[in-house]
Amino acid sequence: MSGLRLSDILDPVIQLACEAGRLIESELNRPDGPRGSGFKADVDVEIELLLRRRLKQILDCDFVGEETGCELSAHPFCWVVDPNDGTADFLERRAGSAVSIGLLHNLTPVLGVVHAPVTARGPDCIAWAEGVPELLRNGQPVRVDLTYRQLTDAEHVMVSAAAVSKPQLNAELCAPGRFVAMPSIAYRLARVAAGDGLCAVSLYPVSAHDVVAGHALLRASGGTLVNQDGVEITYRTVAAMSAVSERCFGGAPQACETLLARDWQRLLSNDAS
Repeated sequence: MSGLRLSDILDPVIQLACEAGRLIESELNRPDGPRGSGFKADVDVEIELLLRRRLKQILDCDFVGEETGCELSAHPFCWVVDPNDGTADFLERRAGSAVSIGLLHNLTPVLGVVHAPVTARGPDCIAWAEGVPELLRNGQPVRVDLTYRQLTDAEHVMVSAAAVSKPQLNAELCAPGRFVAMPSIAYRLARVAAGDGLCAVSLYPVSAHDVVAGHALLRASGGTLVNQDGVEITYRTVAAMSAVSERCFGGAPQACETLLARDWQRLLSNDAS
């Protein structure tokens, strides 16, 4: 394992994520709509079974999945997978859900691939692994540095799709930045890492499978991922994998600090996130 180069396995993981994305697109386009209800789509399990089998062929190590459970043996590497982040919006036929594949090495996110197969810009795959000099977006290198960027009226804050029901309050909480409402915290984090926004926000508890891939992408762009207390999110225990934070803020460190200090509970009290 000492000879493993993560840059060598990134492309096969990207190809696999794109294959899984085609299954999401096909399901979304069913005449009767996607199968499933609430927060569970039938295709999610089908995709994760595919990902689990194929990822372990790429690198046979531990595995944490949203749908098919955990396989933890203290191996230094661990795949962390959400087959279709944003399922509830997906079942409402909203575009923007994403395949999220992350890899931990000694609990540090070292590889991330987030692929949203149906977006306004077409299929969008954002990827990185340690040893790769720049983030890749649809195969093209992207250089983004979030390290010292601050919240201004030229920046975007990525929030959940529910934000459209409370636009005035979301605008106030994201000011002077402008909010962008969209499904999938994984894809929000990925788009921030790729330079489309300054910070991505989730106001509800997230698990490792929601954020490990996006966390890796943020590392490539000088970003951070913190919880509601401003502490960087970690993945130290099985319990922590299940609920890594009550809220999360990912992106430019100074913007995350500014935004997490605001009274987001006002949104939750008004039934919006």
